[in-house]
Amino acid sequence: MSWLNASFTVFGEHILWTDLVGNVLSLAVVWLAMRKTIWTWPVQLTGALLLLAASLHAAAPGNALKQVLFIGLALFGWYSWTRGRRADHGLVVRQATARERAVLLAALVVGTVLVAQLFIHLDWLKIAWSPWANAYIFVGSAVATFAQSRALVDFWIIWVLVDLVGVPLALKSGLYVSAAVYGIFFVMVMAGFRNWLRESRRREVPTPQNESKAVTA
Repeated sequence: MSWLNASFTVFGEHILWTDLVGNVLSLAVVWLAMRKTIWTWPVQLTGALLLLAASLHAAAPGNALKQVLFIGLALFGWYSWTRGRRADHGLVVRQATARERAVLLAALVVGTVLVAQLFIHLDWLKIAWSPWANAYIFVGSAVATFAQSRALVDFWIIWVLVDLVGVPLALKSGLYVSAAVYGIFFVMVMAGFRNWLRESRRREVPTPQNESKAVTA
């Protein structure tokens, strides 16, 4: 399977095709999530598989573990959104409750501490540069994807927080396409947050036209 390691050169830097295509699919996931289409999840699953291959090639085990987690969460999100699509009221986009936000924040903080310690003490992971940054990206991505699977508007904000650390981490790992994509992510995520927030607020208004919309195929 030599195609997994195929690359091309831009300005003297080797760019993996798996990194490029995987990140293009990741951008597509953001656009699909904005539209609340079920295709969000199979596309995310495919992108995660490609980025897993790129991360293993780049010897970035923290990022590789993140992609493994993404694969599982993509399957869970696919199942959750499919159930919502079959329900009477469809998938309801909403803002997280105070309790849910506290749980998400606690998971981000506690998870980062635990995973960072794991990265520090497991030598075979070979995370030489900032295990804390790798842990934050790993846990933050997991928390954001889980919140996305629950159709919580807040998942967009978590992605913004992840992006702020993702750019330098990707550059340090030599994944230049990933670093560029993180910047594009920021703009798209802010647009997605605006759209989902508007929809969640419309649902809160008690009008006859305020009917729930099903997830589009």
